[in-house]
Amino acid sequence: MSEPIASSPSSGPVLFTAFEPSGDDHAAPVIAELLRRRPGLKVYAWGGPKMERAGAILVERTGDDAVMGMPGLAKIREHKLINQRIGAWMDEHKPSLHVPVDSPGANFPICKLAKARGCRVVHLVAPQIWAWATWRIRKLRRLTDHVLCLLPFEEEWFKSRGVEATFIGHPLFEDPLDEGALDERIADWPEGSPRIALMPGSRPAEMRKNFPLLIGAYRRLEREHDAIAGVVAATRPEVETELRRLGAPWPETLRIETGKTDEVIRWCELALVVSGTVTLQIAKQRRPMVIVYKFNRLISLPLRLVVKTRLFSLPNLIAGRKIVPELIPHFGTAEPIAGEAITLLEDACAADDQRRDLARVTDRFAGRRASEIAADRIELFLPDRESVIEAPRSQNRAASVSS
Repeated sequence: MSEPIASSPSSGPVLFTAFEPSGDDHAAPVIAELLRRRPGLKVYAWGGPKMERAGAILVERTGDDAVMGMPGLAKIREHKLINQRIGAWMDEHKPSLHVPVDSPGANFPICKLAKARGCRVVHLVAPQIWAWATWRIRKLRRLTDHVLCLLPFEEEWFKSRGVEATFIGHPLFEDPLDEGALDERIADWPEGSPRIALMPGSRPAEMRKNFPLLIGAYRRLEREHDAIAGVVAATRPEVETELRRLGAPWPETLRIETGKTDEVIRWCELALVVSGTVTLQIAKQRRPMVIVYKFNRLISLPLRLVVKTRLFSLPNLIAGRKIVPELIPHFGTAEPIAGEAITLLEDACAADDQRRDLARVTDRFAGRRASEIAADRIELFLPDRESVIEAPRSQNRAASVSS
């Protein structure tokens, strides 16, 4: 790890833009690492509370009402106004580097604003254009100087298409879990069996679409298992009321825990989960899972025309085959979700096979500290990079593992 380096007074600020809670998660440790190395660096953000706690100067709060898929007209108008404010901010503050975090639909117009002002652009979290609308690679070539990839297969995919990229790993796998501490925190949690976790996601729209399905599947399991116990993992306190409304009538055997995702995963025997980054958290603890994501039928046909991948969930994409049941896109009832759960609960071999496959997936992230490697690459694009006398050890490690 390198020693802190004071930025030269001539350095322009760095601007991070993130529009989802997951973007807040990804950006925060990178911001903290950059500021640890360069205490004089000014980092501004359109982002969330974690980015602010990491040391970014928050210009505007974003991400509380993020959407996945096709945004509505109101959301499009909102982002147009945001882009106008960001353009005005850029004219005043003249950033030297823009770091867009995920959300390509929201971030591509901002990258265009940055490039028009001579600002360099380093994407943190690769846009998933390998999955759908692959023609956007031409736009990405114009609007980026480097892409920092969280998934193992992405680096080669982008490089083979003329976009410089680095696989940095994933922040979820930087540090091992303190299993003893987790066990202490769940010591008084329900002891029933099977123990089922419901993971409804963090976006309001996806919770409204998917949580009734998860609850429906849980009720089916409850009818078959008298000793069942369940815990819903809520990401924020303000969503608990909405979850209870969506799940009414609320099962007596089901409780909600907020901000305790790792504890919920540690406690459970099986997770019913809405597709997203949380599937990697579950994989890290080797818990069997069933993954679901409900789509609107009206947009399913256009999506099928542009989607280029036969798999959707992160564990399956990284494995390169279906190791976890995924109902994506899902248009039906809760019954198929319950059916997949029953198979895993009743077939010990199927559950064990999934655990072994999840271990192979997570092993691909071993030895990489994503925030350090990301900071190494970002530093190469700062105006005073020539003041760095000795390359950080994590940069050398990243070069060796990429070769």
